[in-house]
This record gives sequence, C-alpha cells and structure tokens, in this order.
Amino acid sequence: MAVGLRLGLTLCRPHTCPCGAQVDALGTHGLACKKSAGRYPRHGLLNDTIWRALQRAQVPSVKEPTGLIPSSDLRPDGASTLPWARGRCLAWDVTAPDTLAPSHLQATAGCAGAAAAKAEATKSAKYAALSSTHCFVPLAFETLGAWGEQAKDFVVQLGQRIAAVTGDMREGDFLRQRLSIAIQRGNALAIRGSLGLQLGNGPDDVDDGHISCH
Repeated sequence: MAVGLRLGLTLCRPHTCPCGAQVDALGTHGLACKKSAGRYPRHGLLNDTIWRALQRAQVPSVKEPTGLIPSSDLRPDGASTLPWARGRCLAWDVTAPDTLAPSHLQATAGCAGAAAAKAEATKSAKYAALSSTHCFVPLAFETLGAWGEQAKDFVVQLGQRIAAVTGDMREGDFLRQRLSIAIQRGNALAIRGSLGLQLGNGPDDVDDGHISCH
C-alpha cells in the first residue's frame, strides 16, 4: 500500500468512508480523515520512535507529561527528565500533516514541506508557554515524506547523541530510516482505516490492475 501511494496507483474501489465522504480509487482521503481508525496509530508510531531514540541516547524521557504548563491541560507528546540544552529539559510534540489534504494542497504543490512548516509554526504557538522552562521542539513529518526544518535539525542532534553513546556513526541514518518506515506504516493504517465495511474479505475485492485493500 505504501508503494502504491508513492506511485499514485489505485489502492481500492471507490466507496464511502465511515465519515460520509466519497473516497476515490487512490484512497488518499484516509490520510487526513479524522474518523480513520489508523490516523492516531500513525502519530503513535512516530512518537514512540522518537521516545525510544531518546532512551537509546541515554536521555530519560516520559510521554505526555502533565503539569508542565501551570493552569493548563495542554500536554506535549513527551519531555526529558534531564536537561537537554542550556540547562533546560526537552519537550516535543509530533504532528503528521497530510501533504494532499485540501487545506494544504495549494501550498504543498508549490513548495515542498509547506504543510510541515505550517504545522511546526502552529505547534510552537500552541506551546509558547513552555519556552520559558523547556527547549520545545515541534516535529512535523508530512505524509508524503517532507519534514519540517526543526524536525530535521532535532533528528540530526539526536542521531549524534546516540552515536556518541554507541560509537556507531550510522545511528543518525538508522533513526531517519525508522522514522520514514513509521510514516509509511502509519499511512497504510490510515488508508485502511477509511475503508470501513464497504469492502469484504473475499477474492472479488481485487480487480485487475488494483491493489488489494486487505
């Protein structure tokens, strides 16, 4: 499914999404559908990859910490329990904007990474109160592969820290690969999550020239 998405192949038969929207044969509606069962696992896969990488770098961290912003219920996706830089702990929040979403398409068609840049700016504004106590980093990874600038810089730093611990200078490359795989797996889950019960599980679900939806 990830390969089909990259090549623009038909992924399913046209059908109605559980949200009520009409889905064409490309199936890309599921990448941004709020009712897709796979949308949240994509976010979780990315956040878990970041959290595990911090543990590998010997930077103890917790997911979704509470109480970082007084009088607010806002919780970033994670925070370190030891200083990251300038004597401050790290806090991060992951987002995966859809490159093909109607609200982003005009910008992303003209500039690669436009949706990621917008998402990082939005996250920075949302968690502006953390800037006085933490090194806050918004991490935006678009569905079609573009990364936000802050995400790029952070992953480079994190890869260097892991390499300093393990002695393997390839750690940064490995981390980028793990994140890229998480995006592809998450995309597949998001598209599958929009199929609902419109398609069965029999052999007739696959047309000539179409990729199986299950």
